[in-house]
Amino acid sequence: MSDSICIALDAMGGDFGPRVIIPASVDALKRHPQLTLKLVGQKSVLSPVLEKSLGKHPAAAIADRITIVNADNIIANDEKPSYALRKRGDSSMFRAISLVAEGQAQACVSAGNTGALMALGRFSLKMLPGIDRPAIITAIPSAQGVSYMLDLGANVDCSAEHLLQFAVMGSVMTRAVEGIEQPRIGLLNVGEEENKGNEQVKLASRLIREHGGLNYQGFVEGDDIFTGKVDVVVCDGFVGNIALKSSEGVARLIGSQMRSSFSASLLRRFTAWLAAPILGEIRSHIDPARRNGASLLGLQGIVVKSHGAANSTCFGFAIDQAVAEVSMDLPGSINRELESQIN
Repeated sequence: MSDSICIALDAMGGDFGPRVIIPASVDALKRHPQLTLKLVGQKSVLSPVLEKSLGKHPAAAIADRITIVNADNIIANDEKPSYALRKRGDSSMFRAISLVAEGQAQACVSAGNTGALMALGRFSLKMLPGIDRPAIITAIPSAQGVSYMLDLGANVDCSAEHLLQFAVMGSVMTRAVEGIEQPRIGLLNVGEEENKGNEQVKLASRLIREHGGLNYQGFVEGDDIFTGKVDVVVCDGFVGNIALKSSEGVARLIGSQMRSSFSASLLRRFTAWLAAPILGEIRSHIDPARRNGASLLGLQGIVVKSHGAANSTCFGFAIDQAVAEVSMDLPGSINRELESQIN
């Protein structure tokens, strides 16, 4: 592990841009003494926001570890990845990824256009040998703590071979992050029986089982995602994104209903006060914002995608994720595993 970690931030990306990203950056520098940050974006926009944020943290040690890299353009959330690739070479996202490719930063974090981030990552960083497409992975709450799920939207259509590659990458990441020697792998399907599902999923199941290097548990259903039955849930990006967004919606519904119910009367408010520590633990465990920061696995570099609507605290979680992946050399770990497992 390097003593110093440098991360490039797409400071113009997301729904709120610099007014969220810059305060999150300053707070991250306080948490991680070994961290330096490069804010990539329009200098005329970033400088006053940075100056204001640093005013709350006057220590010179903070100011000296954050710099602005000018990039005049911005990739819109609705722009096609192909257009961003051809026409947005001077954008904040493209420049942030390029800093990683050039060795000037060890990771990139962006809350911008997911499709563009994947396309630019593939173009600038290239894929690891044996991997065809990057996959988005993140931690999800489970009854046993957390599980990991991929792909969450990078690839709407996947072949059985792609699902095998996702299983290998998910296994490596879970072992590296959670310290689980043989992570349990499950393939998301409409039933647990071997004859269930479409041909692509059934073929993927055979490939993963025959691979031999994975602790494959077979098919899992949607209600198994959060039970902790497996450590890694593998699926294509279409299914994974819907499952993730559905779970986030349910978590918000539960939180809203709990607040409404406990505030309905004086007695209930008193009950909520008594139960506050327990309710806080539950909220912390199921709150999707606390796991903001999804990784694009399969690239020859670290790229972390933040939720576009993340607030300052949540964007900070994405920075923390990037710091952790640099510390464990996640691409290197995946590459070594691929060399030994994928022919």
